[in-house]
Amino acid sequence: MTYAELWESLVEPSDRSPAAVAELARTMRERKVTFGDRPHCPFLRPFFLDAADETRVRVAGEAIAAIGERVIEASLADPALLAQVGLTEAEERLVRIDPGYKRASTASRLDSFLLPDSLMFAEYNAESPAGLGYSQTLGEIFAALPLMDRFRKQHRAETRPIMESMLEALLASYKDWGGTANPPQIAIVDWKEVPTYTEFEILRDRFERLGVPTLIADPRDLVFSGGALTAHGKKIDLVYRRVLVNDILAKPAECQALIDAYSARAVCVANTLRCKIPHKKAFFAVLHDERNQHLFSGAEREIIRRHIPVTHVVNERVAESARGRRENLVLKPSDEYGGAGVFLGWELTSSQWDEALQRAVTDAGKVWIVQERIPVRREEFPMFTVDASVTRKEMLVDFSPYFFRGKACGYLTRLSATGLANVTSGGGQAPAFVVS
Repeated sequence: MTYAELWESLVEPSDRSPAAVAELARTMRERKVTFGDRPHCPFLRPFFLDAADETRVRVAGEAIAAIGERVIEASLADPALLAQVGLTEAEERLVRIDPGYKRASTASRLDSFLLPDSLMFAEYNAESPAGLGYSQTLGEIFAALPLMDRFRKQHRAETRPIMESMLEALLASYKDWGGTANPPQIAIVDWKEVPTYTEFEILRDRFERLGVPTLIADPRDLVFSGGALTAHGKKIDLVYRRVLVNDILAKPAECQALIDAYSARAVCVANTLRCKIPHKKAFFAVLHDERNQHLFSGAEREIIRRHIPVTHVVNERVAESARGRRENLVLKPSDEYGGAGVFLGWELTSSQWDEALQRAVTDAGKVWIVQERIPVRREEFPMFTVDASVTRKEMLVDFSPYFFRGKACGYLTRLSATGLANVTSGGGQAPAFVVS
């Protein structure tokens, strides 16, 4: 019997009554586990993995995170390697600003598909991965369910303290930067209009309970004057940057105070802007390119072979070879998120696929990649609807480990009824429990 089957066998009528479901949804809203106005988790079962799964993910994922940092360092010293990633001139100007310490990605995440006989990483979110506050809070909510009490009579089931690990990583990066405030004043910086704003509130409240003063600031709230960055009248020591590089470039005036303080090394910023290099989806093409194999050890090359789908930057030659292989290929822009612009070849007609490839070849100023199709995980999950009734649906399971300063520290599990698993495009989220 699988853990999921055991969970279902322990369900009692009271666990999924309309009153119980409504109470669960109310708790999520009360705990701010919402995306815009909807609960993040309409699902009534966690995702389960065991210690062997966790070891597989940790070993492979930590190797890729380490490689990401190495590629950043090598790229900054080698214009030819940097060109493979496809930064714009404006992005290159930002990544060449010295942030005052070495590690580019204090926090990162590998979006992956974990199956019994395979583990494949689809993308590396090296910039500003969301969801960690929601993930831990959902774990705490599910841990308090009577059904989980019954499950834990047969197995130990744990979630990881992701927010505590995130705070430790932020403070370590601040120390590397040379910061001396104890504790430092943290500012979580992103636009106040983003649908994930409730997560900032969750993180702020947790960090403050852990003894570190934290505020939330829109980039437009920041003021750089007299060598200090301030927001809401408070001097900022450490910026937990959730505003994306793309937004910084799109709204330079609104972000000028942040960039000026960063350039002057008047504030520690995590993640640094250099994380944009491995954040580009073309990073996976760099890993497979024969020109770059000297950067990796034999063990790392084997991890790349086993866990990173073969990826190429699209040009005319690559597009021509991809035309007859749409059933096994994915086409996507190197620098989008939320599933924007992704073409799944097996869901298109031949003419639609050819049209998408032609668009990628001729799209001036934008880099596209083509990537081998990877095995995905699907599981049936019970879920509640807006009227508190319960149904069952087969879902795509995107299992995404977080890495804080290169170490695996917890998981984001996204579920979707479509071929794309992300909250932005309408998916949902479930907590992950490690079972032993």
